[in-house]
Amino acid sequence: MGIRTRKLIGTVVMIAFICFYALFAMAVAEGRITAAPKLVQTFAYMVLGLIWVVPLMPLIRWMAKPDKS
Repeated sequence: MGIRTRKLIGTVVMIAFICFYALFAMAVAEGRITAAPKLVQTFAYMVLGLIWVVPLMPLIRWMAKPDKS
């Protein structure tokens, strides 16, 4: 599979994942975090804002892999 095809597939998967993750993060933030103290809310929002990178790192590595010669 060529790098252009991998990047196309990876981009579509990333966009779909981020859309679903954003809905999940909003549901968690609205349901559980609003009753917490402000310091806990700040930490939770920071974690929710950055944690999406962890499951996408293997996909990003796969997309950036060079073509076989």
